[in-house]
Amino acid sequence: MEIGVGLKWTLGIVIAVYVIVMYILAVVAQGKVESSEDYIVAGRKLPLSLAWMTLLATWFGAGTLLTAADEVNAEGLQAAALDPLGPGFCLLLAGMFFAGPLWRMKLLTLPDLYRRKYGSFAEIVSSLIMIPSYFGWIAAQYIALAKMLELYFGLDLTIGIAAVAIVGTGYTVAGGMWSVTLTDAVQISLVLLGLIVLTAVVLWEIGEGRLIAGYARVLAETPGEHLQWIPQHSVSAFWQWAAVLMVATLGNLPGQDLMQRVFAAKSARVAQAACFIAGGAYLTFGLIPVGLGLAANLLPHDIEASVLPTLAAAFLSPPVAIIFVLALMSAVLSTIDSAIIAPSSVLAQNLLSRWTRVEPLLLNRIATLIVATGALIMAYSGETAYGLLETAYAMTLVGLFVPLTLGIYTEPRNRWSGVASMLAGTGVWVLHQAWGYEAFLEPWLGETFPIPLEIAATAISLLAYLCFEPPWRMQWAKREAEELISDEPTPK
Repeated sequence: MEIGVGLKWTLGIVIAVYVIVMYILAVVAQGKVESSEDYIVAGRKLPLSLAWMTLLATWFGAGTLLTAADEVNAEGLQAAALDPLGPGFCLLLAGMFFAGPLWRMKLLTLPDLYRRKYGSFAEIVSSLIMIPSYFGWIAAQYIALAKMLELYFGLDLTIGIAAVAIVGTGYTVAGGMWSVTLTDAVQISLVLLGLIVLTAVVLWEIGEGRLIAGYARVLAETPGEHLQWIPQHSVSAFWQWAAVLMVATLGNLPGQDLMQRVFAAKSARVAQAACFIAGGAYLTFGLIPVGLGLAANLLPHDIEASVLPTLAAAFLSPPVAIIFVLALMSAVLSTIDSAIIAPSSVLAQNLLSRWTRVEPLLLNRIATLIVATGALIMAYSGETAYGLLETAYAMTLVGLFVPLTLGIYTEPRNRWSGVASMLAGTGVWVLHQAWGYEAFLEPWLGETFPIPLEIAATAISLLAYLCFEPPWRMQWAKREAEELISDEPTPK
């Protein structure tokens, strides 16, 4: 579906102006960057207003707006487990149990924690697990935005993917975390405005001039099985759904992208509050594209590409449609820059710095280019965006969640416990992926007792940890006195 020539030119000009504005913000941000700490965690100076917005913008991208809406349109509400339910719950859990303790450790990257708790080898292993896990996520964003350009401009998908990668990488390289944060604030504001406008217009049209009637019609005309959040037709379907929800919820917790924003907050209280606000906002606004995915089934014609762009083209006037397309672009670009800077920080700080004397700030920028290029290669591999997202979440869950959680709340006596946990969980998952198995030991247990691979691999990761660190030998981490009081400076 291509738009008219006049509207195409107008949209093209608006997009060009938008990109220029993003690069202007990147130049402003570049002036704030004087060290690798400024580049990676914005000098640990983010106020609550910026901290929660960049957290929300980090994940509120193609997965939520495009991929999740498409999956819900095809499969019903059960598909919302991967996004938005999983990431929303993840942010709330991060605020409750992870943000405070991790902020007080004054880390730059998560592998820094693994080094402190389990040694240098654990730092390297965790980095090697974490970095590739982002390639699929970034690639999914490249593909999603390139498909939008194909939908509206007829731009060849191959060219579109490269164009998206170049634009998203350019301003990230310039200003690092400061650039990402400032552009995120603008982008997420556009996204939320666009979502509210599209939802109101769609429900108004479906309800023939009444919003509530439109909502009621969507519920009434959607098949009952599509309105089930949790599968009820079989036990195996339930466990598969539970595995997806667990992957999206717990698999995101050991992510550098999440914790980088925690580290960048100006205090532990701000870090925790940002997680709570962003989690609530994610669940609230994330349900909008889910509902639009259901509403799209009421259209008299088939969905030609992604659900949300198709709805915008069908219901919005040309000027409003342009604004909404810009909002969609903002969502995806905000996720791209956030997803690129996270693994590049790990690559530079925890791996490349060991073998090179390149100045740290320059090294971080080089690592950013390496990661963006690796994701571009994966985007051309032909996998679906949904598959890339699920793979990205699973790798960090099975390999890093257990040693992260136990590393925060215990003092390991045997440093090999963390490495064993990482290698066991990741090894089981990788071998099953290579063999094409979707369930644990599928040829032997698949028929009688199908265990979702992600659940089994995470359990094996925990067992491997406990083999080196038995529960009766565990020493709980001492809670420092500063954790019992405000982390804000006491006024003189």
